[in-house]
Amino acid sequence: MLPALVLTAGLGTRLDPLTRLVAKAAVPLGDRALIEHILDWLRREGVRDVVLNLHHLPDTITRVVGDGAHLGLRVRYSWEQPILGSAGGPRRALPLLEAETFLIVNGDTLCDFALAPMIAAHDRHHADVTLALVANPAPDHYNGLVLDDADRATGWVPRGRAAGSWHFIGVQIVHAPVFADLPDGVPAESVVGIYQNLLSEPGRLCGFRPATSFLDVGTPRDYLRAALAFGADSPARPPAVDPSSRLTRSVVWPGARVADHVTLEDCIVAGDVTVPSGFHVQGAVLVPPRVVRSGDAADIQDDVAVFRLDRSKFEV
Repeated sequence: MLPALVLTAGLGTRLDPLTRLVAKAAVPLGDRALIEHILDWLRREGVRDVVLNLHHLPDTITRVVGDGAHLGLRVRYSWEQPILGSAGGPRRALPLLEAETFLIVNGDTLCDFALAPMIAAHDRHHADVTLALVANPAPDHYNGLVLDDADRATGWVPRGRAAGSWHFIGVQIVHAPVFADLPDGVPAESVVGIYQNLLSEPGRLCGFRPATSFLDVGTPRDYLRAALAFGADSPARPPAVDPSSRLTRSVVWPGARVADHVTLEDCIVAGDVTVPSGFHVQGAVLVPPRVVRSGDAADIQDDVAVFRLDRSKFEV
């Protein structure tokens, strides 16, 4: 099986303020971290060698994953300073991957499908890059890829005009030479960068359409939806919530506490925060006040920082 590079270096700005506490790939989903779910899927598909790239809050990932032995994997790390982007990151990792062809998996998306048919399609097309795609689920929100009848990519269409297009779900098969000519240590992007050049030669960039759903852990709202789907109140690691409190569609991280007679609806309680007795809030991210920055649109109430969940940007 091919080795895999999992992209976990990102700043996770869309998931702010949760990513002030941990890297995006380290956010808890049920009784495991997001990265553990991704690595478990890769192991089940036969992958044994994995590289994670690191930049933002790297210790929150390494202390969960370690060398990967407990996950049935060999895991190594590609360190980035500065952050190198979706093409610069793979370029930096090439010496660790030691492969002509490898997988790249986004560290913020969950899916579950068989990799062997995708690899077979990649080989059959003699493509340089093959992207896993699903029918664009929200063409007003996501840009889309256009394919011809042979699954060769012919162009990208912007959101708002992407009806009938295909949505990239963060899994791809690539040939190392696509990145090899990039200068090491220089930031560069793939989908919105060097992959644009592949479109000029039909067949170099192809799509593969597995039968799968996906969970995008991009924003706090996306995270809440994913965490609830994975059973964030799993009995394997129960949150410290007083039995008199009422939580509806809410997630409490390990290390957080909820005191008595609290009412939370559509909330995320993250970090080593204690929600005090009688606290009531709806549609919010609750974190320790120490993470609040100058200019944040956050309220501090009873030693809890409250960020509204549906605010498109948490900073003003």
